[in-house]
Order: sequence, then structure tokens, then C-alpha cells
Amino acid sequence: MERKLANPAPLGLTGFALTTWMLSLVNAGFFTGSSVPLVLASAFAFGGTAQFAAGLMEMPRGNTFGCVAFCSYGAFWWTFALFVHFFSAGVSGEFVAWWLLMWGVFTFFMWVGSLALPRALQMVFLALWITFALLAAGDFTGMEAIRHAGGYVGLVTAILAFYLAAAEVINETHGHEVLPVGAPKHAIGHGAPQPAE
Repeated sequence: MERKLANPAPLGLTGFALTTWMLSLVNAGFFTGSSVPLVLASAFAFGGTAQFAAGLMEMPRGNTFGCVAFCSYGAFWWTFALFVHFFSAGVSGEFVAWWLLMWGVFTFFMWVGSLALPRALQMVFLALWITFALLAAGDFTGMEAIRHAGGYVGLVTAILAFYLAAAEVINETHGHEVLPVGAPKHAIGHGAPQPAE
């Protein structure tokens, strides 16, 4: 009897989306830095731990893209929370900008990889690398308006990720496409293209 593995993508996407939304509210200027402790708690528990776990669950499914994405962004949230809570003293804004820029580079090549996958996923990665680019530019220049712009694009990123997570749960439980994701014919779910039987 063939065993079916659960799809971990909605867990990873939701952990990513919720934590990104909370931080982006601060980056966009809707809330002050006094709200960051709740972001950090979410980053440790949901954006970090739950998302990393989702990445590990992609391994037995043979989904390299999902494993790399969820484990990497889970580690991103752990790093962010650890840095802000324990290690940020004395670190320059320019050095933080380089860190954000490198995450933008990583996200850009993940976006290129996503071009073979559903369009909803492509949009998540497109919005995310733009978010990283704007946040990095804000730290490089010290211009708060650019950081706020990064926050707004981060909110868009979170909405797109929430939508894809909802689509994967709803479509799977209903057994047909309720929420469209623009899936290419060779892809199943949001993961890597599956080999023909």
C-alpha cells in the first residue's frame, strides 16, 4: 500500500507569511519598534521553527526547491530574532544592509527557479526579492521612506504567501482547484516538477 505524505508547504508558507506581515507592519511605519518583541517571538516559533520543519518535511517528498526555501527562510527568521534580541549592539546599518542584500540575491535566484512553478509562487518570490532590495537600500542610504516602501512591499509579499497557503489547503481538501495558483501543466502543488509515472 502506497503511503501518502502530507504537503508541508502550507505550514511553511503560513509561518513565513504571518511573520513577514508582522515585521512589515513595523517596517512600513504602522507600528514602532516597541512592537518588535512580538515579531521576535513569531520569528522564533512560527517563521523560524515551523517553517524550518516544513523544509525538512519536503526532503522525503524529493522537493529540493521547497526544502531549500523553507529551511533557508526558517533560518533567516531565527537569525533575525537572535540578532535583534542578543547581538545587534554596535553593528552598523551598512553591515545590516549587506546582510539584507545577500538575502535579496538568494531570493532572486530562487525566484528564477520558481519560474518553472505555479505563478502564485513566482509572485511571492518576485515581491520578496524586491522587499529585500528596498530594505537594503533603506539601510545603505539611511532613508526612512525607502525602508517604509520595503515594508509595504513586504505586506504584499505576505498577502501573496497567505493566498498560496490557503489555496494549497483548500484545493487539496476539496479535491479540485477552488483558488487558482496558475500551476504549469508539469507541476503538482507548488513543489518541484514531478516525474512521469
